[in-house]
Amino acid sequence: MADKRDFYEVMGVPKNASEDEIKKAYRKKAKQYHPDLNPGDKEAETKFKEVNEAYEVLSDKEKRARYDQFGHAGVDPNFGAGAGGGSPFGEDIDLGDIFSSFFGGFGGGSRRQNPNAPRRGADTETVINISFEEAAKGCTKQVTYQNVDTCKECGGSGAQKGTSPKTCPTCNGSGQVRINQRTPFGVMQTARTCDRCGGTGKIIENPCRACSGNGRVRTNKTVEVNIPAGINDDQVLNVARHGNAGINGGPAGDLHVYVNVRPHPIFERKGDDVWCEMPLTFTQAALGAEVTVPTLDGKVSYSVHEGTQPGDVFKLKGKGIPHLNGRGRGDQFVKVTIEVPKNLSPRQKEILKDFDEHAEEKNYQHRKGFFDKIKEMFGE
Repeated sequence: MADKRDFYEVMGVPKNASEDEIKKAYRKKAKQYHPDLNPGDKEAETKFKEVNEAYEVLSDKEKRARYDQFGHAGVDPNFGAGAGGGSPFGEDIDLGDIFSSFFGGFGGGSRRQNPNAPRRGADTETVINISFEEAAKGCTKQVTYQNVDTCKECGGSGAQKGTSPKTCPTCNGSGQVRINQRTPFGVMQTARTCDRCGGTGKIIENPCRACSGNGRVRTNKTVEVNIPAGINDDQVLNVARHGNAGINGGPAGDLHVYVNVRPHPIFERKGDDVWCEMPLTFTQAALGAEVTVPTLDGKVSYSVHEGTQPGDVFKLKGKGIPHLNGRGRGDQFVKVTIEVPKNLSPRQKEILKDFDEHAEEKNYQHRKGFFDKIKEMFGE
């Protein structure tokens, strides 16, 4: 544990960072070091794992509280193993125990949930990178992520195979002990978490070697995710029951997949519409031409009208992004730019000079309007 970096340092956030700040930092770091964007980069792969480990702790209130108090030891899988202590993964710690030790238990009225009752596992998160075309058309991707799963060696009991946990003799399996305290108001009874079993109600005398008595282990899992056509950058897909394993037979949590859409070299998305810029030659713009326009569905032919101006926009209906609801598509808009030729030969220059000498004001509507306004301003 000594060589581990501080989790707040890993995430690049202060210790008083909010949940939203931690989540934003995670997404930024996960995108930066994601293996898909850094193929063969071992350092990026190590940092990606480090970021995921830090986020798994700091995004969970209970784990973060233990980390803030005890450092890495408070969330280390081997910390307290074999003593019947709580899981390092956090979902089996009941913060209600802490409050009940101070406020609960008046007159024996404190109530606590059964420590061995089934509980849902925590949700987990990962990032997936897809291309612009994959987002537009939809695809299926294999997603690999870190997860907490039930230990296969002990079946989640935490005890070595062939043995089983025993009921804690101190709390008789309740996970709590009651203390009578004499006060000026009389004898008052409070309840607190049992020190011997850590609130689980069980003692593991022979911890499982595979999970160090925790009943769960950290693993890498791979799941196939269907990316719907029309999904946008930063949207989240929910994969039910693929999060961390439940406790005491409870259901697993969910997996949240944050989608990162890589920029396209030509297209830009605005809502469900696609925009691009297309350069035309002076001749094509002046005389009109049949041009080839790239779209998400391939190349299409379009007739540019005579006298097309820089900045003009034409629309290709239904060539945009499919709507997520599956009903229809956006459009594609093409903005025209006129490229002025360079490196002209003497012959080309002569042709342009001859053209300019024979051009009339009616050929330049915007130019004529501009100089008319100058005459009005200066009276010339």
